[in-house]
Amino acid sequence: MASLAPDAASPSHRHGPRLDAQLHPSGRWIFLALLVGGLAYAGISILWDTARVGEQLALGAFLFLGLALIIALGFEFVNGFHDTANAVATVIYTHSMPAPLAVVWSGFFNFLGVLLSSGAVAYSIVTLLPVDLILHVGSAGGYAMIFALLLAAVMWNLATWAVGLPNSSSHALIGSILGVGLANQLLSTGPAGTAGVDWGQAQKVLAALLFSPLLGFAAAFVLLLVMKRLFPSPELYREPRGNEPPPRGVRALLIFTCTAVSFAHGGNDGQKGMGLIMLILIGCAPTAYALNRTVPESATPSFVQSARAAGAAFSRQAPGVTVTPDQARGQLTQALRDRKVNAPATFAALSTLSRDVSQRIAAYGSLGKVPAAQTPNLRSDMYLVLDTSLLATKDEAVRERMSAADVEAVEAHSKRLQQGTRYIPDWVKVAVALALGLGTMVGWKRIVVTVGEKIGKTHLTYGMGASAELVAASTILLAEKFGMPVSTTHILSSGVAGASVANGAGLQRRTIRNMVAAWVLTLPVAMLLSGVLYWLLLELVRALGI
Repeated sequence: MASLAPDAASPSHRHGPRLDAQLHPSGRWIFLALLVGGLAYAGISILWDTARVGEQLALGAFLFLGLALIIALGFEFVNGFHDTANAVATVIYTHSMPAPLAVVWSGFFNFLGVLLSSGAVAYSIVTLLPVDLILHVGSAGGYAMIFALLLAAVMWNLATWAVGLPNSSSHALIGSILGVGLANQLLSTGPAGTAGVDWGQAQKVLAALLFSPLLGFAAAFVLLLVMKRLFPSPELYREPRGNEPPPRGVRALLIFTCTAVSFAHGGNDGQKGMGLIMLILIGCAPTAYALNRTVPESATPSFVQSARAAGAAFSRQAPGVTVTPDQARGQLTQALRDRKVNAPATFAALSTLSRDVSQRIAAYGSLGKVPAAQTPNLRSDMYLVLDTSLLATKDEAVRERMSAADVEAVEAHSKRLQQGTRYIPDWVKVAVALALGLGTMVGWKRIVVTVGEKIGKTHLTYGMGASAELVAASTILLAEKFGMPVSTTHILSSGVAGASVANGAGLQRRTIRNMVAAWVLTLPVAMLLSGVLYWLLLELVRALGI
């Protein structure tokens, strides 16, 4: 793909913004202090959390965990300067904010977006991974999986950034996850199809990634036409004059839309790294992170009660069928691999394991009192019950057969299981927020130039910028509400394209061609990279006898 550097002689770019302005020297020291402070905070938090539960990490294990976290946070850092450049392009090219202030402003609201995120997107990404690797994330295969998918996503992000191409970090990460799943399936010695990708979940995630850019183009196109009808002032839809800032109201709108996109980007994209970091922590320090030990002891009676109600609901779907806890684990693992839960044996297994888990937690008194040796096994059992229950309640045939009260009981218990296993410690949110926010302030120029100068044939106007960012912010926030990962890059860049067409600006064919090429190639390239890396890392592990 050819470089997308701007043509300095192009008439439409004569009044482009100044992108070479430097931050005050003290800004660099603040940046470095925040970077070092964030890493130190993460390290101290890990030591504190593990010491509190009596888990002593050996120096080698701590260093290995540190390396894995640095790679995961590195992905979020690259995500920051790769994706968030889209959010600041409009305010920079409409002269609403100077470039240095814009990237700091955007970085701060990315930081807030991560801190205030729900965590729903984090675990929608995790569920794409093979069941075997999630259950045994602390194994050599689990570590190879995490390193392979993160390295592949970072490599493709850096490659597209080098040529100034607005490519999706979400697209790259999901492609890497699918590549690991397929490689695991091909390398599996078990029956075909039992250790690969959850294509049902993958289809939903890929559909969101596929349709969100089309939605961005169409919505921005329509919104700009509506704006022209409601606000017909010509200066909103023509090239800014020189380096003059827009009128006060328009400027406030553009800063608001930049803020909204930055906040939404942090809330959605920041969670993707959180889920992977939690897998790393669960694998390296299961006693501290496999279970949410902050759940109060007072919540245990309600958990036990909900488990009994759910167990009874499951039993009514499997009259006369009984299984042992060991048989239940095998049955539920197979059900998750096959994505088939509508069988009496599966419901009997759910009933048995739900009651077994609740009895163990009741005996301990709370999740915080679970012995270190029992933590990984309890977490695996809770994972099996939770994900199989979620799959069952989404099955239309199962819902038709179960009474409304039974469905409600199962869903209530699922929420309590999620509270105990699917959580994000505050320090993880802070570390990811810092990585994403600081990344926003580095390397943004290449993507900003592409979005601001190389999509439409004319300079970005106030109306074009506002419509593209309003659509992007609302789409991303809506996707976060439903726990769906979407691409800020795809939505915003396609929104700029839609607004350009609606404004009569037309599109630059070479840029659009390269953007579509990246859109099409990202998934297979990321899959290939992660699959090959996964295989190489597994071979390395076997050669070293680890």
